[in-house]
Amino acid sequence: MAEERSSVRQTRSQQKCFAMDVDEEENMSSCSTDVKENRNLDNVSSKEALGEGVQLPNGGSGSRKRPLEEGNNGHSHSKFRAKKRKKTPGPVLPKNALMQLNEIKPGLQYKLLSQTGPVHAPVFVMTVEVNGQLFEGSGPTKKKAKLNAAEKALRSFVQFPNASEAHMAMGRTLTVNTDFTSDQADFPDTLFNGFETPAQADVAYYLGSNGNGSFNSIGDYPLPSSGGPDNLSQSPLPVPSAFAPSSGKNSVMILNELRPGLKYDFVSESGESHAKNFVMSVTVDGQTFEGSGRNKKLAKARAAQAALSSLFNMQLDQTPSRQPIPREGLQLHLPQVLADSVSRLVVDKFSELTDNFTSPHARRKVLAGVVMTTGTDVKDAEVICVSTGTKCINGEYMSDRGLALNDCHAEIIARRSLIRYLYTQLEYFLSSNKEDQQKSIFIRCERGGYKLKDNVQFHLYISTSPCGDARIFSPHEAGMEDQGDRHPNRKARGQLRTKIESGEGTIPVRSSNTIQTWDGVLQGERLLTMSCSDKIARWNVVGIQGSLMNYFTEPIYFSSIILGSLYHADHLSRAMYQRIADIEDLPQSFTLNKPLLSGISNAEARQPGKAPNFSVNWTVGDQALEVINATTGKDDMGRASRLCKHVLYSRWIRLQSKLLSSLRIKLAKPSSYYEVKQAATEYHSAKQALIKAFHKAGLGAWVKKPIEQDQFSQSP
Repeated sequence: MAEERSSVRQTRSQQKCFAMDVDEEENMSSCSTDVKENRNLDNVSSKEALGEGVQLPNGGSGSRKRPLEEGNNGHSHSKFRAKKRKKTPGPVLPKNALMQLNEIKPGLQYKLLSQTGPVHAPVFVMTVEVNGQLFEGSGPTKKKAKLNAAEKALRSFVQFPNASEAHMAMGRTLTVNTDFTSDQADFPDTLFNGFETPAQADVAYYLGSNGNGSFNSIGDYPLPSSGGPDNLSQSPLPVPSAFAPSSGKNSVMILNELRPGLKYDFVSESGESHAKNFVMSVTVDGQTFEGSGRNKKLAKARAAQAALSSLFNMQLDQTPSRQPIPREGLQLHLPQVLADSVSRLVVDKFSELTDNFTSPHARRKVLAGVVMTTGTDVKDAEVICVSTGTKCINGEYMSDRGLALNDCHAEIIARRSLIRYLYTQLEYFLSSNKEDQQKSIFIRCERGGYKLKDNVQFHLYISTSPCGDARIFSPHEAGMEDQGDRHPNRKARGQLRTKIESGEGTIPVRSSNTIQTWDGVLQGERLLTMSCSDKIARWNVVGIQGSLMNYFTEPIYFSSIILGSLYHADHLSRAMYQRIADIEDLPQSFTLNKPLLSGISNAEARQPGKAPNFSVNWTVGDQALEVINATTGKDDMGRASRLCKHVLYSRWIRLQSKLLSSLRIKLAKPSSYYEVKQAATEYHSAKQALIKAFHKAGLGAWVKKPIEQDQFSQSP
């Protein structure tokens, strides 16, 4: 009997060890039901196969190191008991899709649609109806099928990080005033975490060119035929030979073989304790390259990758969705070199303006900026403007005199700052001072008006993908390059989306009622603003100069759009121009612009935490940042921004009075801001062609602001 009891206790002790490791692994996942079933199955099968000497997941053995000592009532001595491993602290686990959906739409009924397959391996199909639409989910258990259906329902209409704001977007009211950002959603948090997979020891990895923090196994790498990007006339990047997975060399090892004896220096450490960001640098051939990451090892790998990319044109990651898409026409720069340079210039300028990010106004979710190049050397590039922001105006603060900023998203503010810069450059050209005339970026155009000097190009940098169509799909599809399009909401790709008043998420446009009225908004109807993805697509047709500036200049387009994170070539190109590729009847001077699209080698870390309620802007020539309350569209003193319609219209009136004889568009006497805009007939023809292209493609109708906000007048 004593031997039997000893055997039973020994078996229980082994089971306890197995259960302990299973519990630890469950804590690493947001979907514990999957982990429990899979891990228990794995452990049971391995236990049966290996017997008493089975190797535990924590590296221990299934049999005791020493036998039970006699005379101790069959119990093992305390010092021979299996030691419990300390659980490593991890992030707070997000709610799963079922919980999220239940918060947004309580009381939903899940119905069993079918059960197929043999008794030992059934497949259940569950359905749930949300907003009149039926979503199906399948799985080996009813619970998993329900979870699958809930995930599809969430992805179909939500781009919000918390349930409270989704309530608001769907017309329901909560008493809690919540804040959120669209690039940190609760329900797909595990998908975002896929971009931050930690490297495990003793496995060969390489860094993705998108710098997303994940590593992958690589093999033999090709050496470039030239030692650097001497020839700046653009040709497609060379495609490396297929990597053999046996090589096991990461970016640091490869760079060390090419340039032995390199030294990596620690540059800085920033961020809160839960979101540290380290910067490491390495100097190769007289050039210094930096990399950042959540630990020094990752920062070092990214610095090495930046050097390989710049000096040897070597991309260790050849995943198509992470490669730059060159622009059509003349290429003055190597795509990745340009992208990394533009990113660094904008971030450095913002650091300079915020005292090395120590200013209270350095807090931000999204950073944007415009960089101008005037030739083939990116060293001569100049930062024109920088901006931050993620929110839109509250409807009750709309201005009927053009004194409030409606949209304070960073990229929208950057474009308004660029327009302000263009006005300054035109004023330089018209100056009596010859030095001012020569430093202007404009020259006269033979067809009337003005145009940019040759080789002047503008490059837009955004620290993450623009909200709307470009962003909503990006985090969900890492590592699915060759599996085809299986996204549950793939039919919504390309759809026009609107931002939500006082918030940062986007929702699809309604099929009807796209006209907003002044009194309706003031009475409580939520003010809708087109998403940044949609607005940038519009700029790729009508230009970034706007309808008023079109009186003086030909359309001006961005030469490149560069993202600091969440870059996905397919989604970004679709959002920027592919979805309107069939646009027709554009006026002669307008075209469908297809700029360079690229991520950066050293992707920016995700910005966790609450988004600030302010937006900042700076344009070259300004002494300091301007800080705007995004909710009111003005500064905290109630003063109008230097970027508002009223201020820009005043500058237009002054220029128009000087240039009556050389205007591209003739106008007798301006009476109101609205009439001046409408008189730019070619511009509005191009805009109508864009709206028609969206409608023809079945992507929705463009939502316009109330007309009353543009019907203000101003005397010179």
